[in-house]
Amino acid sequence: MKTLRIATAAACVLGITSTGLAVYAKDVVKVGIGHQSMCTDTYTAGIIVKELGLFDKQLASLKKTDKYKDTEFKVRWADYSSGGPITNQMLANKLNIGVMGDYPLIVNGAKFQATKSLRTLYVAGTGYNLKGSGNAVVVPVKSPIYKFEDLKDKSVSVPVGSAAWGMMLKALQDNGVTGVSIKNQSPAVGAANIAQGKIDAHADFCPWSELMEFRGTGRKIYDGSETKVPYLHGVVVRQELAKDNPEVVVAFLKAVVQAGDWVREDSMRAAEMLEKWTGVEKEVQYLYFSSGGHLTLEPSIKDKWIDALKLNHGVLAREKKIPPLDFKEWITDKYIRAAYAETGLDYEADLKKIHDPKVAHAGMPMEIWHAKDGIKSYKSMADFLSAIRDFRKVAQKLNATYVYDESTGLKLFGKMAFYVKGKSGVTTTFLRKQDADKFASETGGTVIGFEEAIASVAS
Repeated sequence: MKTLRIATAAACVLGITSTGLAVYAKDVVKVGIGHQSMCTDTYTAGIIVKELGLFDKQLASLKKTDKYKDTEFKVRWADYSSGGPITNQMLANKLNIGVMGDYPLIVNGAKFQATKSLRTLYVAGTGYNLKGSGNAVVVPVKSPIYKFEDLKDKSVSVPVGSAAWGMMLKALQDNGVTGVSIKNQSPAVGAANIAQGKIDAHADFCPWSELMEFRGTGRKIYDGSETKVPYLHGVVVRQELAKDNPEVVVAFLKAVVQAGDWVREDSMRAAEMLEKWTGVEKEVQYLYFSSGGHLTLEPSIKDKWIDALKLNHGVLAREKKIPPLDFKEWITDKYIRAAYAETGLDYEADLKKIHDPKVAHAGMPMEIWHAKDGIKSYKSMADFLSAIRDFRKVAQKLNATYVYDESTGLKLFGKMAFYVKGKSGVTTTFLRKQDADKFASETGGTVIGFEEAIASVAS
């Protein structure tokens, strides 16, 4: 959506009233924002900014400046199920800010550069997972499939053009799996087909795989962390907006920073409010936004992220599905740097920080979300399992349980983890059955499920 300049900087006289007073037109700046209320990693540039009115407050501050004192800002939010449609709307000049995942971001930049004059700029991140978790491939909960290789000659649905689609292509390339029939299905349709057993597998982005796990309809067989590529989301803007109204772009990014601060202030409050705004259960939101959760909220543009985006472009290029992309022309950090400076934050300090779940989550406590008493933490697995057993004995409702993957440090729903009970009685948890099997073989342990782990705790 092109910035609409109805008047010059000095305002334009449209006519004279009967009293002899001149009538002036105001400048109008239109901002159309495409976001995804069903994609957790976009929330700090989408639903949180929208619902808390953070961008509106920043624009109100801009109106106090000389440049924008006579400006009318018209902001429109548009919600989409994936990133592809946002790019289409940006190309059609109906949106000028888009929030989306890594592969859709790349497609956005490449499609714009394929035109003669239209361009977008990648101006900030919204959140990341260093291990690549967030995307996943899910099978029906009772499916006999437990590893990605078993998808050979199977039918898999995925929102084509999404981050999960890019992950799926890379996984197929990395594992040499052939004969897979890929069907284009939206997240909601794919999740429904998994629940009804109408598809062998469904690949999707955050938080759909965890949503299916929480609702008891699906089970992960492949996690994005297996690609060994960071999973990123970010903000792109049409070049016209950035050129004509750079202060508006900076204002939007200041709102993004504030949204991240709001989540960190109280992750439980954030989870509960996000459930109201999006319909995604608070227990799933907590898996992403709590301490030790999947998502790191930090918008700096790190060299490692640029390398990951270049690698992802290569994945798409090998499939002959994307034009070239000049990353130097596309990526700029001057707007997010300005947002940090105006907020009094140290951009260079954040630029150097990289949250590694394997390191940062080591020794973090297991958690039980008690329906009445909230989150309860347990340092030892024995105490955690015993607490679940004891709560059940007196019929107390538990909303969810959380453990950590030994291999990656990623937070998991307790009921979906694979447990290895060691000879010494110590129990370890894993995301993937293959990792649990390997660990059990190396240590002489036994792989058991969630219910078996609870039952194994001595009375």
